[in-house]
Amino acid sequence: MSYRGRVGLLTYSTKPRGGVVHTLALAEALVAAGVDVHIFALGGEDGAFFRDTQVPFTLFPAPSGIDSLEEKVFASVDSIATGLAGVVDEFDLFHSQDCISARAATRIRDEKAGPPVLRTVHHVDDFTTPALIDCQRKAIIEPDHLLVVSEQWRGILREEYGVTADVVRNGVDPSRFPPVTAQRRAELRASVGAEDRFLFISVGGIEPRKGSKTLFEALGLLRDRGLRPVLVVLGGHSFQDYEAYRREALAMLPDLGLELGTDVIGVGTVSEDVLGAWYRSADALAFPSVKEGFGLVALEGLAAGLPVVASDLPVFREFLTDGRDALLPAVGEPTALADALERVMTDERLRSTLVAGGHTVLPSFTWSASAARHAEIYQAVRPI
Repeated sequence: MSYRGRVGLLTYSTKPRGGVVHTLALAEALVAAGVDVHIFALGGEDGAFFRDTQVPFTLFPAPSGIDSLEEKVFASVDSIATGLAGVVDEFDLFHSQDCISARAATRIRDEKAGPPVLRTVHHVDDFTTPALIDCQRKAIIEPDHLLVVSEQWRGILREEYGVTADVVRNGVDPSRFPPVTAQRRAELRASVGAEDRFLFISVGGIEPRKGSKTLFEALGLLRDRGLRPVLVVLGGHSFQDYEAYRREALAMLPDLGLELGTDVIGVGTVSEDVLGAWYRSADALAFPSVKEGFGLVALEGLAAGLPVVASDLPVFREFLTDGRDALLPAVGEPTALADALERVMTDERLRSTLVAGGHTVLPSFTWSASAARHAEIYQAVRPI
């Protein structure tokens, strides 16, 4: 079904974080299904998202020059709320993808008689100050309807916040990862010294949630076993400041027998086409997260035809099966992760099995199916 109302999709950033990737893909699928969608986000001076989109969007000023996370969060809420106040009468519902835009949308709903607010909870941030913890709690309990992308998070919200949510799965678009030429593949691999070395990529930057320290420790164990893969770390833009963790993680490398720039190479945030080329040029994806709302990167790895080494998180087990379409070593265990990475490096038959298994997972995760389910929920929340 389609939805005849006008939907404002809200996100906190224009950078390629999971929730923003989700927002753009969902918006495009909704538009393809005939839904009138407009995206609102906090943006920078470039005035654009990390990739092109034909869906109309408006960017509100992102706060700058603020060091305190608490002040940054509340300034961001204020910026989105101020922007939405001017368009509140033009929409039938607002659908938020994060804590910040949810607080802004519910404020406008309450102060300006705005439309109902839906919120997709991708995960719950590890805030530490009382004000931010309260802000996050209100961003979960105040919206009119909640969505999650996994059964695990539906259970967490029920048990920890006493709220109910509908599960609407993510999707993945394999066309984002087209094959690259042999020359392009060779150029990328040569740029990181991986001409004749096994190349792992990790997407999401160096962060606690991504299990980066565990991954580095596992690489050190592989070196002790005589194996020397290259790890390229892509991405890393985050609303929260993980610089201290990043410094600590990189400081571990010398003691692990690893060299920054030779064994571990940070590429940072790249354009959509370059990201796709890295996926297509690597030998495997290393994604040993310790916490995820879903783990869209794992699906992207499958879509790009890569063997995936993730972790034994309950959320991963909802769509991955160890040994069939991914390897899922114990969470936060360097030795178990090293064993899994070694298996992928040394067993060509296993790599082929995982890639083939990954192809069987993909049909269950399409953005068109996700959009159709969203449209049904929109109609239930705000009948048009």
